Amino acid sequence: MTENPRSSWVPQGVDVERPSAARIYDYYLGGGYNFESDRQFARKAIALLPSLPMIAQQNRVFLRRAVRFCVQHGIRQFVDIGSGIPSVGNVHEVAQQINPEARVVYVDNEPVAVAHSRMMLSGDPRTAVVQADVRDPDSILNAPETRALIDFDEPVGLLMVALLHFIPPADEPKAFLAQYRDAIAPGSYLALSHATVEHQPAITEQVRQLYESSQNPMTSRTKAELEVLFDGFDLVAPGIVFTSAWRPESPEEVGDDPERSVIYAAVGRRR
Repeated sequence: MTENPRSSWVPQGVDVERPSAARIYDYYLGGGYNFESDRQFARKAIALLPSLPMIAQQNRVFLRRAVRFCVQHGIRQFVDIGSGIPSVGNVHEVAQQINPEARVVYVDNEPVAVAHSRMMLSGDPRTAVVQADVRDPDSILNAPETRALIDFDEPVGLLMVALLHFIPPADEPKAFLAQYRDAIAPGSYLALSHATVEHQPAITEQVRQLYESSQNPMTSRTKAELEVLFDGFDLVAPGIVFTSAWRPESPEEVGDDPERSVIYAAVGRRR
């Protein structure tokens, strides 16, 4: 897709010259809401790791599985932080297939993601969109849109899928995750996925270094470092595994080498 850098769908103030993780991810998934800077970046990343589009697809499949799991265990309200640019199989679509009353608040700090989420969800009373940063829990938990849809006295599905690897250690993800944990009711669920360099370390480290030139530098974490982020949650079986191995619906979904997804995934239940 070619575009005038200031096309009508581009929110004012968006930096179209520097690649953004949300728009790069949109390109991996075959979406059209990205700029030439994002596409050039993505092509470089794919040259290093040709499986990146597959990795993004597997991450979306994990998201859908996690949402279905939560709804099947009684969750009817979700806060999806780092929701990204709308794609096929969004959280409200998956959840409402099982429970038509399910409610979802989408949260992102990327203006293109927020603008297109609002456009897509306009007129849907069971969804809302908040522009905010995961590192500022109060701005998300106390947003008027969140308070209008989410009852924090009832269990919530809290989703942070392919998000926290853009949060450096200096921003203390364990500390702000504790704020979210303390705000949600026992019986709530936290679903995370996170990139790692524990598999294919030479190549994935090159990809991580490439992201240093984007708006969203990447931090890799180990399985042990992810376990720490689930403080106060009990991990649901099978625990922290690669995305394709988290509760697959068929052996074919796992494949012969689940480690190729280079993204860990897990769901924990709030004690």
